[in-house]
Amino acid sequence: MIKLFAFCLAALLPVLPASAQTPPAVGFKPLSEIATYPQRDAPAQAVALNRTQLAAELSARVASTHAEPGERVKKGQVLVRLDARDYQLALERAQAQLQAAQARLAQADAQLRRTRALRDQNFVSPEALTQRETEVEVVRADVAVAANAVDLARRNVDKCVLRAPYDAVVRTRDASAGSLAGVGTLLMTLDDARKVEVSARVAPRDLDALRTAREIAFVSPAGRQSLRIARVSPAIDDATRTHEVRAVFTGERAPSGAEGRLVWQDPAPHVPGELLVRRGAALGVFVMREGSARFVPLDGAQEGRPARTDLPADTRIAVDGRNSLVDGQSLK
Repeated sequence: MIKLFAFCLAALLPVLPASAQTPPAVGFKPLSEIATYPQRDAPAQAVALNRTQLAAELSARVASTHAEPGERVKKGQVLVRLDARDYQLALERAQAQLQAAQARLAQADAQLRRTRALRDQNFVSPEALTQRETEVEVVRADVAVAANAVDLARRNVDKCVLRAPYDAVVRTRDASAGSLAGVGTLLMTLDDARKVEVSARVAPRDLDALRTAREIAFVSPAGRQSLRIARVSPAIDDATRTHEVRAVFTGERAPSGAEGRLVWQDPAPHVPGELLVRRGAALGVFVMREGSARFVPLDGAQEGRPARTDLPADTRIAVDGRNSLVDGQSLK
């Protein structure tokens, strides 16, 4: 009798519309609470801006070397000495020739002064005076040639001492004491110890995040050093399809040749990959708008990976029960 009464009562009650049924159990959180800021990286290497190959500028025997591979040297420090005895003798000979030319010039000047005095007294002809003046100019030219020869000989002597052009690290020592060096013979290779940059290969899609990153670092076995972007090549490498990015150290420098990673944190908020849902061909998130669930596709989103978004920080995003939602579904 009771069962029959309950059945009749249920038949008399009106059926509630779908909109009046119990809303789904869905949890929402502001984007500011769930957003992640992924760390990005790219292969990189510390490179010296200057690499100098010290070579002999003249032929001479190597007298001595004063630096070994891996050694740090200061600007102006002597690195290689060549046997300069032949060039020193050539310098002394040029100096003697200069002195002789200067003596001839002094004599010619004296003769010119006497000839002018005699000309004033009409004892010599104008042609004789002109001849003396010409002799002086010829000897003066000889003095200039001799002076240039002295300068050249002195330069050759100076070239027998090779010095570091800047603070550097010796990469290779190719000369040994007693060996004969010809013009162009490689003696030593140096890397600039002060001007060291980081060269990295960065994919085009990561350039915007790199340019706006608050902190950039070079991580290698030598440690972690802070960087600042110096230049970005507009050209894309044919083989790697990446841009070359050059960065400079803002503090401690890594040694040239160190290999590591260029590391930075993406400044744009990202939705965690596990909160993405697929609707049709698009990946995105459900957000709460005016009491309804709205599906928002995220450009470039990939399964299981954080997706970049430009949604406001206070946007409420579905975190629980999101898989059962339908675009436009009421949450009241």
